[in-house]
Amino acid sequence: MTYKESIDWIYSTQQFGIKLGLDAPKELLAQYLAFPKATTKVAHIAGTNGKGSTCAILDSLAQASGVRAGLFTSPHLVDFRERICVAGQMISEVDTARHITALRSLVSSWDSHPTFFELALVVAMRYFRDQECEVIILETGMGGRLDATTAVPADVCGITPIALDHTQWLGETMAEVAGEKAGIIVNSSPVFSAKQHPESARVIAETANRNRAELHIVDQSIEAYTIGLAGEHQKENAALALEMAHSLGFPMRYDNVKDGLANVNWPGRFEIISKEPLEVLDGAHNPHAAKILVETWQQKFPDIKPVVIYGAIESKDLNGVCEQIAKIAEKIIFCPVNSPRTVEFKDISELECLQELELLEKLNIVDSLSFARNLNCPILTTGSLYLLGEYKSLAVSEVHRPTSQ
Repeated sequence: MTYKESIDWIYSTQQFGIKLGLDAPKELLAQYLAFPKATTKVAHIAGTNGKGSTCAILDSLAQASGVRAGLFTSPHLVDFRERICVAGQMISEVDTARHITALRSLVSSWDSHPTFFELALVVAMRYFRDQECEVIILETGMGGRLDATTAVPADVCGITPIALDHTQWLGETMAEVAGEKAGIIVNSSPVFSAKQHPESARVIAETANRNRAELHIVDQSIEAYTIGLAGEHQKENAALALEMAHSLGFPMRYDNVKDGLANVNWPGRFEIISKEPLEVLDGAHNPHAAKILVETWQQKFPDIKPVVIYGAIESKDLNGVCEQIAKIAEKIIFCPVNSPRTVEFKDISELECLQELELLEKLNIVDSLSFARNLNCPILTTGSLYLLGEYKSLAVSEVHRPTSQ
């Protein structure tokens, strides 16, 4: 297959939905010879908020320290290849097409077809193996205990702050969700956890104890270094990543740490696209993330209220998110996400927390941006990462293709 044909095919596998469980990805990893080499260390990171940023910081520390690292994250914003990077560079189109073509042939006779996410993970793992990566950094897709990434044995685990998330899959209580996230903990491997809600902390401690895994609570922020990501919470993510880097044996000289933290890049997380006029992107898709977004905005731009372009997908706590965003918004433009699971205007128009604000409805991101830019006000685009992907696709003249995984 050509690169385009291979991408078309792997996107088509979204029809098989989300399947939580480790048997299928383990079999796929084994048959495609994609498990890491014995000498390769694996860092696995789960959590609700900050896991992507923590992975990006750990990867940046690896690059600054001369450690060849493979980074697997999800979802991507524009290009599928964003999910799979080695030494800061995306996998090539040629390698992507080659691996997807081989996997299509491999699974063609399977009774139960692998999912989009499982296939993406196996492409990454085989590529990392071929690229002689010394360290592999895996961001959990959803949950942890039954997430496909957990099929790869980890040497070091990290857990970022946990909040209620994907409750239809992970449970209705903090303890249930924490149990799923803590499911990445591996027997006898160290685990580093950010400061947690008491219920989550208890579950993590019990799980670590049951697995004889040494638990380290990282409850201090990094204050002595400049971090290339905005927000006070990134100091906490950096502290977690730094502890994991030490555990992985990175050569952590002062200059390595300084450069790694200063040069970290993670698109869509309080990303300032333009200063004049001011345009910011942030994928705050749950109340905890929205609260952090508001705090960061108030810290960076204390006297400015933005026009907020907001879109979300189903199953999110709309009231909790909008209650936070309303604290800083001049007005809110609702923009549907290009997904069958998009929230509709009627879903937010009656929220009590928005009744004092001007709430507008536009058809898509193009109309939303055009209207907002004509107001000559700062613009904050937030909510679903899929909405941010649509925004970024416009900048590079790409057609945005939504994914559900």
